[in-house]
Amino acid sequence: MVGTAGKQDPFMSFRFRVEIEGITFAQMSEVTGLQAETETETYEEGGVNDFVYKLPKRTKYSNLTLKRGITDSDQIWKWYQDVVIGKFERRNGSIILVDSSGNDRWRWDFKDAYPVKWTGPDLRADSSTIAFETVELAHNGLRKG
Repeated sequence: MVGTAGKQDPFMSFRFRVEIEGITFAQMSEVTGLQAETETETYEEGGVNDFVYKLPKRTKYSNLTLKRGITDSDQIWKWYQDVVIGKFERRNGSIILVDSSGNDRWRWDFKDAYPVKWTGPDLRADSSTIAFETVELAHNGLRKG
């Protein structure tokens, strides 16, 4: 979308979907953890007193956290339960940001993911909110697809 003076408007963060091994799960309400951080190592060279070199080391990726309203679809729960009993299945997936016309605009592909934490809803008799489940996925890296 182009705004005034030829500038592009940023994409809205509420239009996205999550696919894991080609399956689009029931709509997620929130995804967090799209983060990469590269550690650095300092190197002090003799005779150079006005700065210290910072050299890149390894890059770490945060776990992805997916949150959605609970439905009859229990694929995420079953995947986590398989990990609990030692049936370790890694899966690849994508988080896709969509524009206002429904076109895919950004895609973050993650690889070799598996669930490491599942959190169920807070159940309260005095509330009429949606029951949410949250799953945390460990993975081996993000790439822009």
